[in-house]
Amino acid sequence: MDRLPFQATHAGARYAELAGLPVAVLLDNVRSLYNVGSFFRTADAVKLEKLYLCGITGRPPKRAISKTALGAEETVAWEHSWDPLPLIPALRGRGYEIAAVETTLHAADLFDWIPRFPVCLVFGHEVEGIRPEVSVLCDTHVRIPMLGSKHSLNVATAGGVVIYELLRKYRATALR
Repeated sequence: MDRLPFQATHAGARYAELAGLPVAVLLDNVRSLYNVGSFFRTADAVKLEKLYLCGITGRPPKRAISKTALGAEETVAWEHSWDPLPLIPALRGRGYEIAAVETTLHAADLFDWIPRFPVCLVFGHEVEGIRPEVSVLCDTHVRIPMLGSKHSLNVATAGGVVIYELLRKYRATALR
């Protein structure tokens, strides 16, 4: 069976009305280049505004990033900063709600959270999570509901879940 590009479908036409998703992602100390590449791929898929690659987070050009990004590292806006601490207030000053994606005690359930666009999602290290000095600067904390025995998802998988939930919520408000 031949595959149609999504834009050629009835559902795709509805999304064509969106210029892009007013969401940025800040990756702080994400160590796996494959995870970084996956974020590039997801960012391209939803026309995300920008990726901020902070701390030890890898950045293009790197073969492992390209392997999972499949060229998206060429189409997605990104910048590197060793220190995310000055970046967060700067983004807030430009109107972004800063949302840490983390399983903290008072985190809002992703499906109950009502984001205030534009949003900057913050993701941290695969094992250690978001550093406390970064977490404290965030306006809100959001968690993905976990029903199984594990308490978290792979960071790139979590990114895909949260970003697509934001696309759903944004589309519901932007296309009224």
